[in-house]
Amino acid sequence: MTTREVIVDKADQYIRNKGYNAFSFKDISNDIGIKTASIHYHFPTKSDLGVATIKEHIARCEALKERVANESPLVKLEAFIDVQAQIKRENKVCIVGSLATDLNTLDESIKAELQKFAQIVINWITEILTEGKELKLFDFEMQPRTKAIMIITNMVAIVQLSRLTSDDDFDLVRETILTELRPKK
Repeated sequence: MTTREVIVDKADQYIRNKGYNAFSFKDISNDIGIKTASIHYHFPTKSDLGVATIKEHIARCEALKERVANESPLVKLEAFIDVQAQIKRENKVCIVGSLATDLNTLDESIKAELQKFAQIVINWITEILTEGKELKLFDFEMQPRTKAIMIITNMVAIVQLSRLTSDDDFDLVRETILTELRPKK
């Protein structure tokens, strides 16, 4: 990885483990063994680093969408859920959830990028659900966007809640989401 990528990766770790406001360039420089001036070379401000970190998540999401573009709606939805499962396995939280807790203290550029990322995910899950319903692979009563928001919020929340309860709760929510989408006989 390049120095820039290492810095973004370290910022991502801090954001998702401690929160945006709980780290500084000095923390990153100590962890990766470079001067803070080197971080400022790549990211003049902490907000620039925050935006770059969110853009990295957007790029990963876009790559995932592309990777499963020709798959069935069920495989696409499972790919999204698998990301949440990976976050759970790594004992992390999602970047949106982590940054949302600091929202009132974030620079407008970070807020805008975070809103963009959230909208990309909502739109993608909405498209998956719409396609699945049209193909009669999914059955649900509410609007696809509403169902998408319900699925996303359930997955993001259970990643965090199951840290306190049980991995079984994560599995239960994942399976319930998929079961409830199946067409009723």
